[in-house]
Amino acid sequence: MKTILIIFGTRPEGIKLAPLINKLRESNDFKVITCLTSQHREMLVQVVNFFNLKIDIDLKIMTKNQSLDYITKQIIFKLEKVFDSISPDLTIVQGDATTSFSGALSSFYHKVPVAHIEAGLRTHDKYFPYPEEINRCLITRIAEYHFAPTKKAFENLKQESIPEENIFLVGNTAIDSQLFVVDIVNKNENKYFRNFKEIDFSKKIILVTCHRRENFGKPFESICEALVQISENFNDIEIVFPVHLNPNIREYAFSKLKSPKIHLFNPLDYPSLLFIMKHSYFILSDSGGIQEEAPTFGKPVLVLRNKTERIESVELGISKIVGTDKTKIIEWAEKLLTDEKIYKDMAKICFPYGNGTTSEKIFKILKSILI
Repeated sequence: MKTILIIFGTRPEGIKLAPLINKLRESNDFKVITCLTSQHREMLVQVVNFFNLKIDIDLKIMTKNQSLDYITKQIIFKLEKVFDSISPDLTIVQGDATTSFSGALSSFYHKVPVAHIEAGLRTHDKYFPYPEEINRCLITRIAEYHFAPTKKAFENLKQESIPEENIFLVGNTAIDSQLFVVDIVNKNENKYFRNFKEIDFSKKIILVTCHRRENFGKPFESICEALVQISENFNDIEIVFPVHLNPNIREYAFSKLKSPKIHLFNPLDYPSLLFIMKHSYFILSDSGGIQEEAPTFGKPVLVLRNKTERIESVELGISKIVGTDKTKIIEWAEKLLTDEKIYKDMAKICFPYGNGTTSEKIFKILKSILI
């Protein structure tokens, strides 16, 4: 039996790793050890509980307003004892968080091969997204096995001289989780409508999420100004904004977004977020995960970033990069709300990031490699 150590610490990582963790644990070929860093504790606990993930190790590194230096230092320091006591045959990390990079680096220090889930995404600008772009690039240099979600990600890795036999085009586990949870949500729709009784679902729902470090400060202030203006310009809308726990976002949002058409919530659990996404008219977001999930519902996304590594949906015309410029955000929101042709051209159901079979593919590949 091969021992696999899976390291994660943020909610997106938990969502995307959950189907793979459960798949690996069904097998008698693997001993799976899950290690939380708790980089984002409160938001991650929701996911752990919903997917009934058994957690073996919790590093408990989270502290108030933590810096990147602190996160990296604490994870590597605490993982030393983990690797010494477990001696895994493989480490799995996912995506681009500081947890993923720190876990991969610690694994390298202990000469344990790394499998990178969601490998090869690139903007080719080290400050967008920050610090995620560099985290991904550094993990690529460390990892032995690269599970690319799209053809473009696959090609990026090839261009960076990663041996093609170590790259596997598998799709994104995000869609595995999404399809599983949407089925549960659909069976309990009345409960979710009751949970959001303050929202008038007969109006056009605009879902907003924003949390990236490069948007802290002036960019986020500009986004908020745009939201207020949009709420004043249109009567038939409701803006739903689950506000991230990071104080750089939270304090400003609750002080400035006071329109009766703007509903601020604490971070929603994953099923509730998918429920709102399903019933939204369009989405404003800087989230990578939402860019991946929205096409499954046929929801246009206005991307609140200057660059995106999820370029596939932009090229398909179902997402539009608007950045954080107030004028451009308002312009494109108004186009979607008033121009039926523009809206219909963007509101297409498609699956550029996977079809729900990624975890099964990764499981089979890992079994062929390790067993």
